[in-house]
Amino acid sequence: MNYDFDWSSIPGALPFLWDGMKISLEITVTAVIFGIVWGTLLAMLRLSPVKPLAWFAAGYVNLFRSIPLVMVLLWFFLIVPQLLRSFFNLDPNTDVRLTSAMIGFALFESAYYSEIIRAGIQSVPKGQVAAASALGMSYSQAMRLVVLPQAFRNMVPLLLTQAIVLFQDTSLVYMSALADFFGAAYKVGDRDGRLVELLLFAGAVYFVLCFTLSQVVRRLQKRMATV
Repeated sequence: MNYDFDWSSIPGALPFLWDGMKISLEITVTAVIFGIVWGTLLAMLRLSPVKPLAWFAAGYVNLFRSIPLVMVLLWFFLIVPQLLRSFFNLDPNTDVRLTSAMIGFALFESAYYSEIIRAGIQSVPKGQVAAASALGMSYSQAMRLVVLPQAFRNMVPLLLTQAIVLFQDTSLVYMSALADFFGAAYKVGDRDGRLVELLLFAGAVYFVLCFTLSQVVRRLQKRMATV
């Protein structure tokens, strides 16, 4: 069966698609920032000699790394709105889907960032901590001023790669009827009867963005390897 492609609905849909892209980028940036901050703390807790702290961090990381992201998003889509409305006395009609998605992504991604950061910390020679101690630094000062700066330098390519994966995964918020980029493309295609064209266009945009960013990361890796 032949299919007659008609791309005429795409130009008119661009403003709506751009609004969806802004939501996808907003979720990505929020989850990356929170994920790195919380992931760094989790990594340090997991390397802590205090066993309860290390057990907590290990349990958190293993829990979120063992559960599908779509299931986590579904949980937060069902639970977080109720909690937010109860704690902040919000109107039942208040749309908190975006906030729920941000929280779900941030907590989920922090587990993956934690493992990247833990590996980065362990890649720094232990003699660096000993040298910092000899200079009179405390353990926390040594980590903050000596170890973490070197670790993050080593981790930059991996952190950026995880951010690209996160951007791709934002399409999963479609299940909560949130109009991210993919959701916007689906809605426009379904409305205009041109679902195939809009989804192909959305896939092409994802490919161009992610492939371009992956090439940037690859060049960064090569440049860092020669420094």
